[in-house]
Amino acid sequence: MNTEIVDIHPHVVSKDTDRYPIAPQHGHRSDWSATRPVTFEQMIAEMDEAGVSKAAIVHSSTTYGHNNAYVADCVAQQPERFTGVYSFDLLAADALETFDYWLVRGMGGIRLFTGGATHQGDGRWLVDPATFPIWERCAEIGMTMVVQTTLTGVPMVAELATRFPDVRIAVDHCARPVLEEGPPYAACAALFNLAKYDNVYMKITPRTFDLAQAALGGADAFFPHLVKVFGAEHLAFGSNYPASAGPLKKLIDQGHTCFASLSDEERAWVWGGTAKVLYPALADERL
Repeated sequence: MNTEIVDIHPHVVSKDTDRYPIAPQHGHRSDWSATRPVTFEQMIAEMDEAGVSKAAIVHSSTTYGHNNAYVADCVAQQPERFTGVYSFDLLAADALETFDYWLVRGMGGIRLFTGGATHQGDGRWLVDPATFPIWERCAEIGMTMVVQTTLTGVPMVAELATRFPDVRIAVDHCARPVLEEGPPYAACAALFNLAKYDNVYMKITPRTFDLAQAALGGADAFFPHLVKVFGAEHLAFGSNYPASAGPLKKLIDQGHTCFASLSDEERAWVWGGTAKVLYPALADERL
């Protein structure tokens, strides 16, 4: 079965630092963006080599802060193949105006970046009522929210899923689950409880692959369990490339290994079907 692959978590970094100045959120640039950046043109070549048909490019907050211009300019070049997942300050007084500005520049989703390799925070601003107008706008137009958090942030995801049942919420890296002890993955009880919310989706990335392969029982135990809990239609692949070291084809091959115990239908959802639910712009079949 020839399954379409849609990547909902690649990053791109421009070589043109005059046009796209480096201004990382919290002032600390990510190591990967400095040591192994990948331009849009390089990403296209690697996608073609790896058999990836389309992508939702995730803005790099650890490179550009809240300036989504590079991703926006990339999406504008091939809108039939790409959409963008942007970040901005939802607590700012002009957040709705900023939303409209990026919406017309190819924004297909919003990423709530609570912290990453260069900065850690408790992310309590996620449930600040000041952000709710943006969530309400997303509900009106059917836009997906992506939340980067860890298992400690799962209660906030549950709170948001309850408050905004019409907003699709994709959780980055499956919230970095704790899997070492193997099935039934007791440390993930709160994470698995998110399955009761029909609007919550898990993003499976190479970070998830690595955790699953290192755990008791390996990937052949974890991914069928994850499908059993959430349903394959609530799971989607994202490469995290080049934050996860490539080449991209290597990460795709790792995914094929990790998903070997899934059925053809389940793999079709995880590799591409769910991506088109999260990002309807990628469901356009003109390509």
